[in-house]
Amino acid sequence: MAFSILGRNGQSKHGATGGPGKPRFGVLAEVRAYWEGLRENGRLPRRDQIDPRGIAGALEQVFLIERIAPGLARYRLAGMGVNNVLGMDVRGMPLSAMFDPAARERLTPALETVFQDNAALDFWLEAERSIGRPALEARMILLPLVGNQGQTDLALGCLALEGEVGRVPRRFAISALLSETVIVPRKQPQNTAPAVAPYANASGFAETASPFVPPRPPRGKPQLRLVKSGD
Repeated sequence: MAFSILGRNGQSKHGATGGPGKPRFGVLAEVRAYWEGLRENGRLPRRDQIDPRGIAGALEQVFLIERIAPGLARYRLAGMGVNNVLGMDVRGMPLSAMFDPAARERLTPALETVFQDNAALDFWLEAERSIGRPALEARMILLPLVGNQGQTDLALGCLALEGEVGRVPRRFAISALLSETVIVPRKQPQNTAPAVAPYANASGFAETASPFVPPRPPRGKPQLRLVKSGD
């Protein structure tokens, strides 16, 4: 379904990520499509699958965050477009540093759903305005990723700006938030029975070793036999 977003005056606006004939925040669709393309058999993408060449047109707006505590995450990687919003390298900083205090209260529970519920988040943001800080709107998406330990503790993000950054730092309020639970297939149950080690016979083929079964004792009363030794 196609839709358009209009500015306060009812006219479509162009800025850092828009332009004549280009959709607003169109870079988000590129990142989302790339992420969807990495979902093998419907599962979440893994961190080691992310190749910057696959999202070359969006690298300045892309970032990677990792969960450090419930509802908290920090930047591991970030493009220059993300750094420019705060006027510094954001690596190691919390994701919440880009939000105003009121927005952080809303961000915390939403962020936890990314890691616990496999939720994909879409934020509509608006920066505070003052002298030297002109109108600035943004959209941000967060898409869950599986880390090296097999846990959903990472997320691929993209921040698309509309307007002028102006004097930094800029911080955003959340004007709208959409959450989508990503359905992933359940893991197949694993066989917990211990495997029997194979051995190679004289013909060179591997065979399954049969468990050792001790011989049964003879039935009935034991028979005694006198053994007479020689002189």
